[in-house]
Amino acid sequence: MKKLLNVLFVTQADAQVYLDTENVCVKKDGETLLRVPLLNLEQIVLFNYSGATSQLLGECAKREISVSFLNEYGKYLGTFHGESNGNVILRREQYRIADDNRSLNYAKSFIFGKLHNQKWVIERGIRDYSLRIDTELLKKKSMYISEQLAQILKIENEEKLRAAEGNAANQYFSVFSELILQNKEFFTFNNRNRRPPTDPVNAMLSFAYTLLANDCRHALEVVGLDSYVGFFHADRPGRASLALDLMEELRPHFADRFVLSLINRNEITPGDFEFQSSGAVYLCEQSRKKFLSSWQKRKREIIIHPFLKEKVEWGLVPYCQALLLARTIRGDLDCYPPFLWK
Repeated sequence: MKKLLNVLFVTQADAQVYLDTENVCVKKDGETLLRVPLLNLEQIVLFNYSGATSQLLGECAKREISVSFLNEYGKYLGTFHGESNGNVILRREQYRIADDNRSLNYAKSFIFGKLHNQKWVIERGIRDYSLRIDTELLKKKSMYISEQLAQILKIENEEKLRAAEGNAANQYFSVFSELILQNKEFFTFNNRNRRPPTDPVNAMLSFAYTLLANDCRHALEVVGLDSYVGFFHADRPGRASLALDLMEELRPHFADRFVLSLINRNEITPGDFEFQSSGAVYLCEQSRKKFLSSWQKRKREIIIHPFLKEKVEWGLVPYCQALLLARTIRGDLDCYPPFLWK
């Protein structure tokens, strides 16, 4: 459970959420874990099985407090709100931004966060494994990404931003194999490929990115944004462009480092993959379950959010960023603060 930006997150699946006078109470095994005045809340987000009592929902409707429901894995199920709801105003502003030059500022923030976090994935590898990797090569790539970072905020058009992002990504993935320390003969990585992935590392990266994109889409829907209208990724039918925007800054630490840890800790081994005659490589069914179990375990780890300066679970980071994005679009924040992690 966590209260952030006047939003109450209930992440314990078996918790009971109910109304007591004018307070939201969270109880588990007969013990009251949290008691928060409704007066202090704008939204409640529930990941629990039992949801909320009808009495609480009725009071939330009166006070225009939305209640969003997700399953324990973060899949968005829906949002309950009263007669009045401000999401239409938020979305109209989102659409206006997407159609004018303000979208570039948001796109620059997303990409700045991505490059910063790519740099620190490399720097962490240098710090932790200096005796096992080519540190000079990694330092060279880190310096290149730093130079691109310095240029990002000065860029004045989308084409140059895409070029800077693409160049940094090429340099980053060119040394990704250096960070693989176990079973290097099997887990070879030459470049990022997909649709379909043609090697085990790309298979895991693609799977992790799919999971992360879904988490970002659900987070955006919870805060009332349209996940299909982005600021960096172009609109396409069926593509959640804003979710892809939001996940850019989260990829390096949330997905890339997660895949590296699975390999380097021998949690995923050569026997976990199936190779198809077409050349495609995928995790086999049992291995996907193992992957998902580790993914959920990672999402329960506690960190200090670099902007909010509060303890949160890794799994709540997409929701924190979606909330910050919504606040920026509403005008409550001067600019969107990307997730910058070291």
